[in-house]
Amino acid sequence: MLDRNQLVSLIPSAIQSVELGAWGERVAGKVRDIYPYGEDLVLIATDRMSVFDRVVCAVPYKGQVLNQLSLWWFDQVRDLAANHVVAALDPNVVVARRAEALPIEVVVRGYITGVTATALWTLYCAGDRQPYGIPLPEGMKKNDKLPTPIITPTTKALVGSRDERLTREAILERRIVPPALWEEIEHVALKLFERGQAVASRAGLILVDTKYEFGLVDGRLTLIDEVHTPDSSRYWTQESYQASHGAAPRNFDKEFLREWYVANGYRGEGTPPRLPKDVIAQVAERYIAAYERLTRSTFAPEAYDPPPALRIAGTLRDYVEHSRQG
Repeated sequence: MLDRNQLVSLIPSAIQSVELGAWGERVAGKVRDIYPYGEDLVLIATDRMSVFDRVVCAVPYKGQVLNQLSLWWFDQVRDLAANHVVAALDPNVVVARRAEALPIEVVVRGYITGVTATALWTLYCAGDRQPYGIPLPEGMKKNDKLPTPIITPTTKALVGSRDERLTREAILERRIVPPALWEEIEHVALKLFERGQAVASRAGLILVDTKYEFGLVDGRLTLIDEVHTPDSSRYWTQESYQASHGAAPRNFDKEFLREWYVANGYRGEGTPPRLPKDVIAQVAERYIAAYERLTRSTFAPEAYDPPPALRIAGTLRDYVEHSRQG
């Protein structure tokens, strides 16, 4: 684990994006920079943090942890779902296929928890016993394990607007996704979550919930964005959950940051309070610790070893040309 003082010293005074501008104009990204390369490929880099749909800070090594861990996970679930990554350029940058993103975020939950307005626990406390159309038993306590994992889909909101809560029935009635495709998505998402929970358990972690984003590449369902990273998933340590007795277990994800804001009186409206550098460093520590527990390897920012399928030697242009050829 990197030293806390070292992490604090690396916190930038302003957000610094990975410089990929030579490859074209940035086409997307609140916290990720996405640049087109030809008709079928994009370059993706990330280094920023968002909470309550707002960019709040840059976290040391966030981009490296997210890219490396997500690529590691893509390799772990290759038998369950195709993904959009073609090559790993360096710790910060990947080449990915363009995908037709589906208009739904698929959230799978294994526990009843959360602090936002659409969180299962918030809805349950308000008396909703069928959040997202799924019946829940009486008498549940915050952070209890659900009888079975459940899917709580939402729309992918435009910037500045809220995600819309959806039920399975609404998706099918409104034809947001064709019925056969939605059945495939549900099946794949639950299988991915099952694998994610098993791997996390071996690492002494609990995969609480996670967000999957899917798209279509040549008509085939494809996992896009990230998978099972501290930005897209909530992790608790098993030891803190067992000792929590209903209190908040220790988060190894960006929920730590969201809960810090809530504790300091901010829930997404107006100007967020400035984050102390020590809090940002603690986020970095959690991200790095999640990476090290899951992969069982030491995080070394400058010594990246991509999965075998993504090991290609050469320059950035070499990577791109290689990927376009095959």
